[in-house]
Amino acid sequence: MTFGNLRAEMARNGIKTRNLAELLSMTHENMRLKLLGQVKITIPEAEIIRAAFFPDCSIDYLFADTDKTAV
Repeated sequence: MTFGNLRAEMARNGIKTRNLAELLSMTHENMRLKLLGQVKITIPEAEIIRAAFFPDCSIDYLFADTDKTAV
């Protein structure tokens, strides 16, 4: 799952994709594509999301690539 930690924190805190989209002034569809990893989330966007919704989490944790598996 792309951004599994971010998605888990969103679920725990009742944050929806539309909340992130509104925060970043973008369409719901564009934010959805970013969460799917089809469009890159920029560092400034990641910093804004973390500061607004998850100030106790690190950017490294929230935006870790949880799709990679250890070999």
